[in-house]
Amino acid sequence: MPISAIRFDATAVDVTVTDERLIVILADGRELSAPLAWFPRVLEATDAQRRNWRFIGRGKGIHWTDIDEDVSIASLLRAA
Repeated sequence: MPISAIRFDATAVDVTVTDERLIVILADGRELSAPLAWFPRVLEATDAQRRNWRFIGRGKGIHWTDIDEDVSIASLLRAA
């Protein structure tokens, strides 16, 4: 019986920030979610500042220019 290999791709493709959580969608379909309390700068940011993010390292991290905050996808995966 053939076994198909599952390919994991930890590249972030979308980010949502709610009042309580940071939610990251990965290229392989996984969804990571972490409490904003882990990221005090993002927690204290305005909604406009929270929406002003960009990917860094080709989806290996997220950067918020307005609040000078970076979050790596690898660190989110380790915490999950």
